[in-house]
Amino acid sequence: MNLLFLMTDQHRVDTLGCYGNPHVATPNLDRLAATGTRFDRFYTPTAICTPARASLLTGQAPFRHRLLANYERNVGYLEDLRDDAFTFPGALQERGYQLGLIGKWHGGTRRNAASYGFDGPDLPGWHNPVDHPDYLAYLEERGLPPYRISDLIRGTTPNGNPGNLLAARLHQPVEATFEHYLATRAIEHLDRYAADGRPFFLATHFFGPHLPYLLPDEYFDMYDPALVELPPSIAETFEGKPPVQRNYSEHWTFDTIPIEVTRKLIAVYWGYVTLIDQQIGRILDRLDELGLSDQTSVFFTADHGEFTGAHRLHDKGPAMYEDIYRIPGIVRIPGAEPQVRNEFVTLTDCTATILELAGCDTGPAVDSRSLVPLVRGQHPQWPGELLAEFHGHHFPYPQRMLRDDRYKLVVNPESVNELYDLHADPHELSNRYAHPELAPVRRRLMRRLYDLLRERGDNFYHWMTPMYDIGSSDYDPTLSSFEKESTATSTATG
Repeated sequence: MNLLFLMTDQHRVDTLGCYGNPHVATPNLDRLAATGTRFDRFYTPTAICTPARASLLTGQAPFRHRLLANYERNVGYLEDLRDDAFTFPGALQERGYQLGLIGKWHGGTRRNAASYGFDGPDLPGWHNPVDHPDYLAYLEERGLPPYRISDLIRGTTPNGNPGNLLAARLHQPVEATFEHYLATRAIEHLDRYAADGRPFFLATHFFGPHLPYLLPDEYFDMYDPALVELPPSIAETFEGKPPVQRNYSEHWTFDTIPIEVTRKLIAVYWGYVTLIDQQIGRILDRLDELGLSDQTSVFFTADHGEFTGAHRLHDKGPAMYEDIYRIPGIVRIPGAEPQVRNEFVTLTDCTATILELAGCDTGPAVDSRSLVPLVRGQHPQWPGELLAEFHGHHFPYPQRMLRDDRYKLVVNPESVNELYDLHADPHELSNRYAHPELAPVRRRLMRRLYDLLRERGDNFYHWMTPMYDIGSSDYDPTLSSFEKESTATSTATG
C-alpha cells in the first residue's frame, strides 16, 4: 500500500466545500472527500505547529514527546525530539518504503526531515522560505519572476508599532508561487517513486493557508468580501474569559483594523485555500495518470486551525476554541466505501493508521488509534470524548481540554476555567463554568479529565488534585513519605 499524505497549515475546516462552505471553490478536496471518508469531528492534539507535527511523527501526545513549542517563540522547552523517540518513518523504512517529504517540516532545529529518512528539499521555517536555493533555481529554470509583495495589511500593536503582517498582494504568476513549486516537486517525486516500483510514503506539507496570506491578483481578489459572513464570535466581549484572550486580541491588533478590512482578510484567506486546493488537484491528477490511485491511500488534514477574526483573534494561541482545534480530516483507502464519520478522532490517530496500512507494529504509537476500521465502515468501540492540551506560545501557558458530544471543559490553572455548552452556544461566547445549573456537568467533566490525565501519566493532574472538585484524593499530593495515614481520611490541624 502506497501512502500519500497531504497537509496544510493553520486551515479552518469551514473553508472547504465538503464541510459546508457554499462560496469557496475546493473541487479537488471535495472530490477526495466524495470518494473517501470525511471525518466531521477531527481534531488536533494541540493548536500549535511543531508540537502537533511531532505528535503525528510519534503517535504520542505532546506532554509525552515533550516537543512543546515552536522554536521561533520557544521559551525553554525542547527544540527536538529525544534521540530515542519512536517515529513512524523509521518503521516504514524497515518495511522497505521510499520516503519523501515536500514542504514544511517545522519539527525541530537540530534534526530536519532528512534526519528521519525523508527525501526532498530541506525547507526550514514557519512560512514559505522564498529565498531558498531550490525555489530560486525553480524560478530561474522556468524564467519566472522573483517574489515581490505590495498592499501590505497589518494593524497596530498596543505600544504603537506595526503589527504582524496579515496579508499582501504577491506580484508573481501562479506558476511562480511557492504552492505551485511544492506541488511540482511532489509530482516529480511521484514519478520517480512510480518508476522505482517499491511502496512509498510521500508527504506534501503546504506552508499555507497560514498567515500572512500572500497571493497573486487572481486569488487575492478571487472572492468578493461582500460574500463573507463574519464569524458570530466576532461579538466576543471576553467577559468571564481568561484575560490572556483579550491580551492576544490586542497582540494581533484586531481592534485597530476596520471591519471591512477584516472581511477582505477572510476573503483573501479563502483565495489561499482555493490556490492550495488547485495544487493538490495537480498531485491527485498525477497519481491517477500514473495508475497508482488503486494502490495508494490518501490522507488530507492540517496541523491546526486559524481564527481569521473569530473571537476577535488572528493566528492561534492560548484559547481552546473549535476554530483552531477542529481541523479537516479526509482519508481514502482503496476499496473502502465513501462515507462520513462522526467519531472524535485526532491528527495523532493518523500515525497508527499509517503504520497499520504499511503492515507495521502500531504499539509505540501509544496515544494513537488506527482509523482503518472506521474508514472500512466498521463500528468498533470508540471514545465518546476528546482530550487536547496546550503548553504555550510566546510564553508558557498550560491548558487541558476535554469535550464530549455537547460540552467542553478547559482548565486554565492561572486563571478562570471555561465550560461551554456547544449545543446552546456553538460559537463559545458564554463561559458557563460558574453557572449553578451546570454544576453537575462541571463536576462530571472535571473528574473525567482528571482520571484520563492520570491514566496517561500527564502530571498536570497534580494541580487538579487540591484545586478542583475531583472527590477524595487517593494519594499523598505532597509526594512525600512523611505522612503514614491515608490523605483521604486525615485532616489538617494548626
